[in-house]
Parts: sequence; structure tokens; C-alpha cells
Amino acid sequence: MLRAFQKAGEVSIRRRPPRGFETQPCGPFNYKVGNMPDDNQPRNILEEIVWYKAKEITVWRDKVPLAALQSLAKKAAPPVDFKAAITARAAATGKPGLIAEVKKASPSKGVIQPNFDPVKIAQAYEAGGAACLSVLTDEKFFQGSFENLQLIKAAGVKCPLLCKEFIVEAYQVFKARVSGADAILLIAAVLPNQDLAYFMKVARALGMVALIEVHTEGELARVLQLEGVEDHLLGINNRDLGTFKVDLALTRRIMDSPTGQEVRRRGILMVGESGIFTPDDVAFVQAAGVGAILVGESLVKQGDPAAGVRQLLSLDA
Repeated sequence: MLRAFQKAGEVSIRRRPPRGFETQPCGPFNYKVGNMPDDNQPRNILEEIVWYKAKEITVWRDKVPLAALQSLAKKAAPPVDFKAAITARAAATGKPGLIAEVKKASPSKGVIQPNFDPVKIAQAYEAGGAACLSVLTDEKFFQGSFENLQLIKAAGVKCPLLCKEFIVEAYQVFKARVSGADAILLIAAVLPNQDLAYFMKVARALGMVALIEVHTEGELARVLQLEGVEDHLLGINNRDLGTFKVDLALTRRIMDSPTGQEVRRRGILMVGESGIFTPDDVAFVQAAGVGAILVGESLVKQGDPAAGVRQLLSLDA
């Protein structure tokens, strides 16, 4: 079955422009290639983000080589058990474990929280009852940073941290660990199984787990073939990659499918992502079979994020 996926094309997001980047560095100048065909333009915002990462990582690597980053990772404090925090909180509340997202902006909504203070937001989430935190590290499209991970960890926040980065190279995994991350995001639409398997191994070697995000039943079927996937988390993102429209019912459709039933049989922790705004939404995805939820916009834009967490999960103050 894996070979069939590979022949058909495992990913829907192209990692590079098919005809090369339009602008090329040339000494102290940039050379711009003109009259590029339309297929050399990104087809959606995720593809645009992924293409930009290639340039961004080159800059990072010039400043801090991979070997130096690996050395720093060895000296970092041990990561916290991300999965255990979710399952413990879910057992205590009877609700899905909440991964609350520290996010200032998004490509589709622009600035979500103009008075953005990552530490205060993280502390409020923790006080409200979040199990874990997701921290946006993409700077260009989400106005995030790896520094926000460092600041939250340095402030003494105990919730384990997910590095919400668009990972395409191992360099980013090491950068996440050095910055204080306990888990990383991997997107199946971007990464073929060979890359997913490699990044999962790198994460485990560093003591982290991966949240592997899928958008379709086909992606989930492919990911379920990965060795050791039970040690990580799987997530269903209800947001369409091309249009950014959200369909919460996608979680139920995938979980009711044969691949979703396999997830249940194998006891894999599933995360519902996007489109979760109310206690009814939480109940809907929980009934569909998810054990955790990742929520950003509906919480971070509130004046009192702690109260927002309690309200979303129907928890007492």
C-alpha cells in the first residue's frame, strides 16, 4: 500500500518551486528571473509558507551551523512528557486535553491579538486548565518566533510546549529543542512518509514527540503505516489547505472511516484542530473520538484567556 501512495504522490504541497526560485542570490546582489510560468507560483498559503522556509533556514544555518545547534540541544534541560500531560488532564476533567495556542496573527485573519504578550497568555492558559501549549514560531506569516518558546519556558510555565513550526528540515527540530520545545508539529500534506519517519526519529532521540497533522482520510491511512506512530500524536486539521475554510464535521467523517476506526483500535491519541470555539464544539469532536483539542483563535483574542479556557472546557473557576 505504501508503494501505491508513493507512486500516486504522497504529498499535496510542493516543497520547492518546480522551476526554481524567481530571485537568486548573486554576490552582493539578487538576480531576478523574469517571465516565470504560472505553475512556478505557490498554489495556496501553505505552499507559500513552505517555500519561504527554504530561504529562512539558509539564513539560520549561516548564523548557527547545525553542529553547533546539535551541541546546544545536548545541553538543554530534558523535555517534559507532552502526551502524559494531555492524558492526565483529560482523566482529571473528563474533557479532551487542551493544547492552547499562543498566536498573535494568522495569514487568513491578520492580527488576532494586538496586545500580544506570549508569557502572560501562556501563564493565563496554564491557570485556566490547559494541558499543554502550542507556540507559533513562524515569523513572516504568523508574527511568531522561537524566542517566544524561550520566554515562556524561562518564565516557569510548567505546561509542555509544542513548537508550531512548518518543519521541512531536521535543523528546525533541533532549533525547537534548543528553544525549549517538548513536541513538534509535522504536516503530512508537506512531508512524505520517508521524511515523517526521519523527523519522528530525530524528535524521539531528543526526548520529544511529534503531532502529525492530517487533512484527509488518505493522509491518515498513509501515516498509520509509519513504524512507532503510536508513540506520537495524530491530529485532524479541519481547515482546508487551499481555501482556509473550516469544516468541523471533517473530524467525525475521518474518525468514522475505516482508518479512523483503526486509530481507535490501536489506541492512538488523536487531536482535533481548527474550528473549535464553543463547549458544543468540544463535545462534538470528543464524541467523534478525539482525546485532545488544539485551540488558538477563540482563546488568544480574549481579554481573559484563563476564563476563556474554563468556559470552553466547562470547568469551574
